[in-house]
Amino acid sequence: MSSNLAVARAVARRSLIHAFKNPALLLPSLIFPLVFLVAFAGGLSAVGDIPGFSFPAGYTAFQFVFVLLQSAAFGGFFGAIGVASDFETGFAKRILLGASQRTGMIMGYGAASVIRYVATATLVTVAALIGGLDVQGSAVDLVGLYGLALLVNLGVALFAVGVFIRTKSVQAAPALQTPVFLTLFLAPVYVPLGLLTGWINTVASLNPATALLEAGRGFIAGEPAKVLLAFAIAVGLTVLSALFAVRSLRRAEAGA
Repeated sequence: MSSNLAVARAVARRSLIHAFKNPALLLPSLIFPLVFLVAFAGGLSAVGDIPGFSFPAGYTAFQFVFVLLQSAAFGGFFGAIGVASDFETGFAKRILLGASQRTGMIMGYGAASVIRYVATATLVTVAALIGGLDVQGSAVDLVGLYGLALLVNLGVALFAVGVFIRTKSVQAAPALQTPVFLTLFLAPVYVPLGLLTGWINTVASLNPATALLEAGRGFIAGEPAKVLLAFAIAVGLTVLSALFAVRSLRRAEAGA
């Protein structure tokens, strides 16, 4: 266990240093959420006045939850790109050859992703508060909201780590980014599920991201809803992604 933790600390430290020294890896995960927050919560604020739209905390809070979860998912994706870079430069292969407990690699990449996301979530929250975010949930509700977002971040990060360990190339990024993007934007992003009609309502009703959004919006409004379902989805994503990452690592070990 101590060997695992030592490897995890070394990988997380290197990953964070590499990210904070390389703006191309860090800035997208920081800037994109702010752009979406301004575009959705600010530019589309009139949507909150349409008939049938009722959200007690207001449209800024309604969109803030989406941006928070979206930044969690894409933050996990961007955080894992460094894995492919480590394989391309040979750093990861040196760990596979030199470390006795190699699962520490996965722990390190996961920890680095969570730490990066804490910085992103803090920035997005401060920006939203400046923009008039109305938080009606209690401290416990907020713990639930940010805990849910952290699980999403870790789940996506571990899945992306598994993909990049298998491919060992940054070229896999577009193929991985597309399903994350589609899953998020086929959920009730702009209006509640009840206001969606046609095929988009059917798709959104079956989309697991919908439960995450509804639970998050319930937290910030002080009216928790679908909490168990949302956390079951987030925990399930994290566990399955961790198993996938470990299996990918075992394949990489065999070829090392």
